[in-house]
Amino acid sequence: MNQRIPRILLAGTNSGCGKTTVTCAVLQALVDRGLRVGAFKCGPDYIDPMFHRRITGARSANLDPFFFDENTLRTLLARNGADREISVVEGVMGYYDGIGMTPEASTYRVAQATESPVVLVVNARGAALSALAVAAGFLTLYPDNHIAGVIFNQCAEKTYRALAEELQQRLGLRPLGYLPRMTGAALESRHLGLVTADEVRDLKEKMHALALQAEKTVDLDGLLALADGASPVTWEEAPLPRLERVRIAVARDRAFCFYYEDSLDLLRRMGAELVDFSPLEDPVLPEDSHGLYLGGGYPELYAAELSANESMRRSVCRALERGLPCIAECGGFMYLNETVGGLPMAGFLKGRCTDAGRLTRFGYVTLRAREDNLLCRAGEEIPAHEFHYWDCTRPGDGFTAAKPDGRQWTCAVSTPRLYAGYPHFHFCANPAFARHFYETCIEEKHSHD
Repeated sequence: MNQRIPRILLAGTNSGCGKTTVTCAVLQALVDRGLRVGAFKCGPDYIDPMFHRRITGARSANLDPFFFDENTLRTLLARNGADREISVVEGVMGYYDGIGMTPEASTYRVAQATESPVVLVVNARGAALSALAVAAGFLTLYPDNHIAGVIFNQCAEKTYRALAEELQQRLGLRPLGYLPRMTGAALESRHLGLVTADEVRDLKEKMHALALQAEKTVDLDGLLALADGASPVTWEEAPLPRLERVRIAVARDRAFCFYYEDSLDLLRRMGAELVDFSPLEDPVLPEDSHGLYLGGGYPELYAAELSANESMRRSVCRALERGLPCIAECGGFMYLNETVGGLPMAGFLKGRCTDAGRLTRFGYVTLRAREDNLLCRAGEEIPAHEFHYWDCTRPGDGFTAAKPDGRQWTCAVSTPRLYAGYPHFHFCANPAFARHFYETCIEEKHSHD
């Protein structure tokens, strides 16, 4: 298939250069112009897409070259950008930063696979001509870099005027504007990422201020022209079975909010009805549920409220004791254990979760099943990602997690009816895992006929 998808990719020189601020400013400004705007995030991050969704009103999709092959990347780009007048892809880390000292799984690989025009975000605070040297280095490291323009962040107007002229004359790149330092619109961070969109005070006001500034000092018309000139996206749609309807309860509230929307959409396209519920506020699981999905999030921040909702804790534990098929990732896994920070949780699993005081696991892994389970057969694999400061006394041993550098460990509780562990995964990386889960939900449905 072949489809025109107007798009740009906003890449950073490094983490902390301001690419998320620039992305939010551009997204909000384009939305304020009345355009239908799509958004994407390179890599496995959940939080930046939440900001994208709050701004655009449309879902934001992840484009992760560790999770997906090139065809899947292009398919997700085309599917989510089909009805958008422009799509903005936000990079991850520095443009070339990938696995180890290679560009594998980097933003650069996304640009290559999708042939997207790239705008480099360069932080110019405390620099003058040296900011140009940074851009020059990114042009020369890999010649097929797709870099077409530059936006300078935390840049004074006078400095930008001089940099813009030099950028065109010396490097032949298009200057596409700047953002000055805007302390009032800064976005707060937690660990290595932003706090969630729901936690940011005065988020609308901050986005409005960023958009007003972008309208003044970012070349939005230039970005639109660059996006309009992007080559068509070519992909082959992978077949997906349409199965009988099942009803899957999905935990969604302040404590459980980390989901890949395309992963959930794959279940919907197979025929599932997804029913949201809140472990914080609802008394019991949704009626007639044939499956349960407890995603990641920050249950440790809401442990007192989760613990106080005793009826929900009992409802979840009893459902799993009856054999309700369940996926519980990271925060969802923590909730199924006996305690989080000493406070009682669902108690279906017999571990205790405590703050390790440091980043316990971080980065890409490949999960290999050690035994047949809810998601797959022994020996089958799926790419995944871990990021957590809290650890569990009983993390499970149903899978082997292998990092790209060869390090391995066992993780996750797995049974014919349960996957519960710290690693997050995406169904589009291996749709067979989704089908196994779905077919077990069908079995659960018919067990009550």
